[in-house]
Amino acid sequence: MMLKPKRLREALLARVPDLQNHPERLTLSLEQGRVVCTPAASLSFEYQYPLRITVSDAGDDRDALVVSLLLWLRENQPDLMTTAARRENGMVFSSSVNGDFSLVIPLTERVLVSESDGALSVTHLPEPAVPEAMSRPWQLYINHQLVSEWPAV
Repeated sequence: MMLKPKRLREALLARVPDLQNHPERLTLSLEQGRVVCTPAASLSFEYQYPLRITVSDAGDDRDALVVSLLLWLRENQPDLMTTAARRENGMVFSSSVNGDFSLVIPLTERVLVSESDGALSVTHLPEPAVPEAMSRPWQLYINHQLVSEWPAV
């Protein structure tokens, strides 16, 4: 069972004021996905799927929806922000003349399958943590000698 669509729906309903009053306007649909695995000893795998998020009669909620989605993605699918190719091609949207607004985002979910005493156990793994930006200056040392220093970006 994919966990991210349910969690994303909960986050959007909590953060977009008009959707709190009209949750029926928000639909999420999982489009054709893939199960990606290797011939490793473990049966661990990854779900990969595009998720369509549609808000009917979105009106002025588009910005609130996108910002709320970005907040959620930062924690739950950070590669859409940290990888250049994913940033440029990862999220697509469409809008209709009647005010419907849709976004399609590629999601992944890692699933660990472990074996113990002849029994298989399945665990959905969280996203790897994104390194926090450092606020102190960065320094470059060569042979224990400081050769350059610059502020963290």
